[in-house]
Amino acid sequence: MILDGRKIADDAREGLKKEVAELGFRPGLAIIRVGNDPASEVYTGIKKKVAAKLDIRCDIFHLPEGTEEETIAKINEVNNNPDYHGLIVQLPLPTGFDEEKVLAAVSPEKDVDCLHPLNMGKLFLGIPEFTPATPTGVMAILDKSGIDPKGMEAVIIGRSKIVGKPLAAMLTQRNATVTTCHTKTRDLAFHTKRADLIIVAAGKAKLLTADMVSEKAVVIDVGISRTDDGLVGDADFENIKDKVRAITPVPGGVGPMTVTSLMQNVLKAARKNK
Repeated sequence: MILDGRKIADDAREGLKKEVAELGFRPGLAIIRVGNDPASEVYTGIKKKVAAKLDIRCDIFHLPEGTEEETIAKINEVNNNPDYHGLIVQLPLPTGFDEEKVLAAVSPEKDVDCLHPLNMGKLFLGIPEFTPATPTGVMAILDKSGIDPKGMEAVIIGRSKIVGKPLAAMLTQRNATVTTCHTKTRDLAFHTKRADLIIVAAGKAKLLTADMVSEKAVVIDVGISRTDDGLVGDADFENIKDKVRAITPVPGGVGPMTVTSLMQNVLKAARKNK
């Protein structure tokens, strides 16, 4: 079974659009982009486009030659502007920036990326104010596809603070048994072959191959890489799709739900910070 993240996202956006219309005021999102990373430009553009469709104000503040001090000053400016309910600092930051210091400057009440230490701590305690967009998108795809993680042997490949770590906490809170694998894992296939649920988020094209999965597996592919064959995920989709129980494609899987989940956080922040 192919899990159609685009269809799930479209349905969620229809509901979200109605909620925004009923809010009584326009939610505002600010995105701060520092430097000239091409991928960051694409990602911020996608967010702005989706926000416009939902009637969410989205302003991008681009600091092409911005310093760490200028970036924090802009963050503080947005923190104090009531027109913006959500604030994102687009990653990656330029070389030499103290990423933790910059992210900690974002007001927790406007931290719709859930990267502030306070919000991340609340997530791990099971009392989140916000949940990170990509893990939330993964959970939405599972839920809308009727796949309950309760009791599942779940393997996450990747331990980033954006996907792997928060997703491990969220799956554990949904009563899955979670194993987190990474670049230092000695025998990756040993773990994936016994898994009911595999979330691959390593950023390495076609890392997960057909001989590493069983027929019972549900594969959620978070990765995306540009290759000579076009955009591909971290899973070898063509050779896995007919073997496993279910799999998300790339593109058209987790990506659309990631942006949708982010906009849901903006709406949540707008309600809280009205």
